[in-house]
Amino acid sequence: MLFQTTQEHEELRAKIRAFAEAEIKPVSLELDQTNTFPDEIVRKLGENGWMGIPYPKEYGGAGLDVISYAVRGEKK
Repeated sequence: MLFQTTQEHEELRAKIRAFAEAEIKPVSLELDQTNTFPDEIVRKLGENGWMGIPYPKEYGGAGLDVISYAVRGEKK
């Protein structure tokens, strides 16, 4: 089965990439070295709706599809 991304998927990918570059990349080495959990970053991920992407809105999720979930976790 061939899955194709939509414009919305690509916009989500760009937003998450920009967030990771701005918020995670600058502190990732320090977090690893100090064995620190990034509470503030995780809070921001939740505020953006990226922690519950595949879960229905009635359960507190974003209600997005599995392709959005895959795009969120994709590494390039």
